[in-house]
Amino acid sequence: MQLAVGLAEIEDARRVIAGHVLRTPMLPAPRLSALAGTEVFVKYENLQVTNSFKERGARVKLAALTEAERKRGVIAMSAGNHAQAVAYHAALLGIAATIVMPVTTPFVKVASTRAYGACVLLDGETVSEAQARAEAEAKAQGLTWVHPYDDPFVIAGQGTIALEMLEEVPTLDTLVIPIGGGGLISGIATAAKAIKPAIEIVGVESMLYPSMWNAINGAQRVIGGATLAEGIAVKNVGSLTLPIIRSLVSDILLVDEEHIERAVNAYLTLQKAMAEGAGAAGLAAMLAEPRRFKGKRVGLVLCGGNIDPRILASIMIRELERDSRIVSFRLTIADRPGLLGQIATMLGRLGANILEVDHRRMFLDVPAKGARLDITVETRDAAHADEIFAAFEAEGFSPLRVDPGNTME
Repeated sequence: MQLAVGLAEIEDARRVIAGHVLRTPMLPAPRLSALAGTEVFVKYENLQVTNSFKERGARVKLAALTEAERKRGVIAMSAGNHAQAVAYHAALLGIAATIVMPVTTPFVKVASTRAYGACVLLDGETVSEAQARAEAEAKAQGLTWVHPYDDPFVIAGQGTIALEMLEEVPTLDTLVIPIGGGGLISGIATAAKAIKPAIEIVGVESMLYPSMWNAINGAQRVIGGATLAEGIAVKNVGSLTLPIIRSLVSDILLVDEEHIERAVNAYLTLQKAMAEGAGAAGLAAMLAEPRRFKGKRVGLVLCGGNIDPRILASIMIRELERDSRIVSFRLTIADRPGLLGQIATMLGRLGANILEVDHRRMFLDVPAKGARLDITVETRDAAHADEIFAAFEAEGFSPLRVDPGNTME
């Protein structure tokens, strides 16, 4: 079967983007390798001007427009990264751009898209609902549709990433690539398999949005829900991308929200690199299934870094809680002067830093002359937290660990 794009089109795309899109670094990641239990190399597409790989496909598509199409303008729908890429490169080429984004799009992405000069319309709860509005606007205004993934020019543009990856590290065994609609993995798989037929291409989807997994496996897993990886939260797969993935991708892994959070945190704390949920999905799969990749030389694409700072801060705190470096204890204590000071002194002696204290008397499940104390502390590690728990027990405070979900262990 003839696929939508071949190596020749991807080589042409590389010439189109030369001088207009950054050739991002491809670097070994020893600390991620130690975490994942295998050898990892990362392609830092979050360093593009708009902080995602989407610039490649957008530039190739916009450069292919006729003069008449440029004058009429373009329209796109996106949860953020494609929107910014189209807006940025359309402005450079003097093309008016209208972008339809779901109302759930993180504010940082909406603001950035507007800052590049595009007309932004917020419509629909999901990308598919935004697409319906974009298609209607395209028809009404005669605008050229710039699809985020189901377009041969876009697929070819994304495929240039694989050319660069294999030039930098030709000995890679496996590429682990996030899947939304499939444009990124389709382009990468096409180029990589043409250059190195033995290389394995593994796709990754959010467990909440297994659209491509369903299509490949003839399954009907439920699709939908709030995911950190909103960039790959796609309900409809591409008609051009599906045959490519079916032909060239060996496996599609589904990752849960906890592993996506862990991957985002790992990129930030270990690599000092900003990754959004979709951008970290490849690493999330490796953390979820380390034995699947053991002994391999794996290439990851950190494909986007546009994450809401508030969400990022929350992820970091949650990871500290998972590692028992922030721990909450619930104590039942006597209601007498000086006891809080004694507890604070004890924690100081143990080397714990007090972050928060909630002292309450009005509970029926504590003695009338007693009180309940919820205290959150910063610890060195899980062993340190256990040491503090044992000290509370020795003092007769009947301690209970309170987990991050505010339920007692």
